[in-house]
Amino acid sequence: MTMSPTPSVPDTPLADAGHALTRSQRLDRLPFTRKHGKLLGASGIGWALDAMDVGLISFVIAALSVHWGISKGDGSLIASAGFAGMAIGASVGGLLADRIGRRSVFALTLLVYGLATGASALAMGVGTLIVLRFVVGLGLGAELPVASTLMSEFAPARIRGRVIVWLEAFWALGWILAAVIGTFVAASGPTGWRWALAIGLVPALYSLVVRLGTPESVRFLETVGRHDEAEAVVRSFEDSAARGGQSSRSGSSGAVSSSAVSSSAASAVAAADAPDSVAPVAAATGTGSPAAGEIPETDPVRATGGIWSRTLRGRTAGLWAVWFCINLAYYGAFIWIPTLLVDRGFTLTQSFTFTLIITLAQIPGYAVAAWLIEVLGRRWTLTVFLAGSAVAAICYGLADSEATIIAAGCALSFFNLGAWGALYAIGPELYPTAVRGTGTGAAAAFGRVASMLAPFLVPLLVVTGGQVLAFVGFAIAFALAAAAAFTLPEQRGRALAP
Repeated sequence: MTMSPTPSVPDTPLADAGHALTRSQRLDRLPFTRKHGKLLGASGIGWALDAMDVGLISFVIAALSVHWGISKGDGSLIASAGFAGMAIGASVGGLLADRIGRRSVFALTLLVYGLATGASALAMGVGTLIVLRFVVGLGLGAELPVASTLMSEFAPARIRGRVIVWLEAFWALGWILAAVIGTFVAASGPTGWRWALAIGLVPALYSLVVRLGTPESVRFLETVGRHDEAEAVVRSFEDSAARGGQSSRSGSSGAVSSSAVSSSAASAVAAADAPDSVAPVAAATGTGSPAAGEIPETDPVRATGGIWSRTLRGRTAGLWAVWFCINLAYYGAFIWIPTLLVDRGFTLTQSFTFTLIITLAQIPGYAVAAWLIEVLGRRWTLTVFLAGSAVAAICYGLADSEATIIAAGCALSFFNLGAWGALYAIGPELYPTAVRGTGTGAAAAFGRVASMLAPFLVPLLVVTGGQVLAFVGFAIAFALAAAAAFTLPEQRGRALAP
């Protein structure tokens, strides 16, 4: 791999052989430290709580169809209200993240949707629940693109894709938690769904942890001229690397020396990069990601006119297409699976149990995607998992027994959530710092339009051609997403554009 030059930056401490590294380069060449792990854990818990909330509503809708006798139209309105809020939240959240900071917006989103979810437990009618789900969506929609952007800007370049898939894997934990709550709480009786939603107050409390314990993005701090804060954050990560291995300070500047980082990497890469033994060899031969301590090639794209400028419009169009199609298919399928199972004659408890089993298949899906994304790269990993989702959707639509329903559902869960992991990894990598939050948020917002349409589309497809037609439609959407994914540039091993 061709390494980028190390530009001279006056406010950055000296490092290799008298050359100054930018703060971003200093972060990119670090091993995966304990401080990275804490940031991943903090962001991941927020991500899991988000997933828990999204997952719970599918169980609540199924429970209300039994206890309140709501129609599929009412269920569609409840689901779509949340997605409408998510569309607005994703767009506004991305813009705010580029203006007031990633950390502040992340904490605010947790507070908003946590309080609104708790209030939803007190809803006395469908109308009130719809309004509150819209407010919940405002917070949910903003949180995901902001959290992935924040984590992307701290993760070492050589394993950035893998780290973001690890972050997205927390989604599976949230859905599993939602399935457990749905099965044992929401299905417990006429008021079970209220207690299930009351648990959603947890994110409001967790927002304080995020606000007080999460560092702000170094790249954002530099764009707003807060260089002292940016330097302090970088040094805290370098100190974490030093404590994890053998390293020393160079002079009074406090920067970790080249030999120090390499020494630390020697012991840390085994833990952080163990799944991908190809990476160190690939870095040396120019065919893969750089090794720890090396400076990766930087994406040359620049922000000159926004996300629809000449240099970014192709990336934006491809990313929007993937987001739209994957949202249409994912939410169309997974929001309605518990209710569709009830329609097939299964009891509410059976339906929720099947959904819990299907949800467990997300975990190996994320694990495989996390490994492949630094081996095959982002584009191929995303394309393969989307194509697998298309095949699994057809199989689920044709399934006619408990065994085939569970098997096909697990395959759909495996491939679809692996694709989500790759998508969240590649999104922030496509944009320069000044528009990274805006770009990822706008793509998510466009995808939420499909999320709004999906709950209404499913009943129409089921009435017209049964569940087979519905899942064939999902398969087509996944196939179109796979085609769009292959148009995106490969970013494996590259440093984020400044």
